[in-house]
Amino acid sequence: MTISAPASGAAQGMTVVARTQGQMVRRRFFRHRAALVGMLVFGGVVLLAFTSIGIGPIPGWWDKSYLTTGSLVNQGRPTLSVVPQFLGGEGIRFGEHPFGQDNIGIDYFALTMRGAQQSIIVAFIVAIVATTVGTLAGAFAGYFRKLTESVIMRLTDVMITIPILIIAAIVGRTFGDSGIVILAVCIGLVTWPTLGRLVRGEFLSLREKEFVEAARAVGTSAGRIIFRHVLPNTIGVIIVSATLAVANAVLLESALSFLGVGVQPPDVSLGQLIDTYRSAMTTRPWLFWWPGVFIIAIALSINFIGDGLRDAFDPRQTRVRA
Repeated sequence: MTISAPASGAAQGMTVVARTQGQMVRRRFFRHRAALVGMLVFGGVVLLAFTSIGIGPIPGWWDKSYLTTGSLVNQGRPTLSVVPQFLGGEGIRFGEHPFGQDNIGIDYFALTMRGAQQSIIVAFIVAIVATTVGTLAGAFAGYFRKLTESVIMRLTDVMITIPILIIAAIVGRTFGDSGIVILAVCIGLVTWPTLGRLVRGEFLSLREKEFVEAARAVGTSAGRIIFRHVLPNTIGVIIVSATLAVANAVLLESALSFLGVGVQPPDVSLGQLIDTYRSAMTTRPWLFWWPGVFIIAIALSINFIGDGLRDAFDPRQTRVRA
């Protein structure tokens, strides 16, 4: 008795579609519901923050400035209403001061949007600098080994043993008056060790692979092997870590500003607003809660995006299939 081989997909009338790695990553990411929600929330926050009051010479659609004082209207209470009248509310309306006003009559919506802008800008600069430095340090340590690895890893070990908030607070105290860009770059230069260790581990694994040995055999330079052959294979780890670094940088900047060593007046950030109006939490709670809501929304949405990217790049994940 002869047993026939299993019928192929084509024989069974199934269409087999070949997909590239990039296509599979995109499919897995866009099937991750939490990541999609996070992307929509974060995109909405960024769009609202940068289009409402504008940035630099580009004007926004909101007609009030975070620098202009005015008379208090209804004791500075928020005019935003989201409860329809048929449910017993005041109807859906934005009002003249949707987030209320602060103690000197500044529109709190404009002030919160400015704080969100500054926090987002600082977070992205920190993430870019930390990712760049961490990737290069980890790549060189993992590929060259010996003295290069020893020096970089000992520096990494020293920086990791010191609480990052203490290092960032010292940096913030020193460079806080130099502007948010200098502050963010300096914070980024001290927050790279975690990514550096991850990239080093990937390089230690990949440097012994056959394609790297083949590249060495034909005389390919070390720089070309690192940047053209090994580094592209670690892009998943780097992208996920960079995404999570943005969320961590938002929280770190907020903590520094809350402690008074982050963004300095006359500019504002979300953490600084919380620090300034924490005493009003019981009497005028909207001055405390609005910046907190935006910090939570930004950090949580970016964490969801990072979670989706991790699942998309990791082929061992089974929760979201391609």
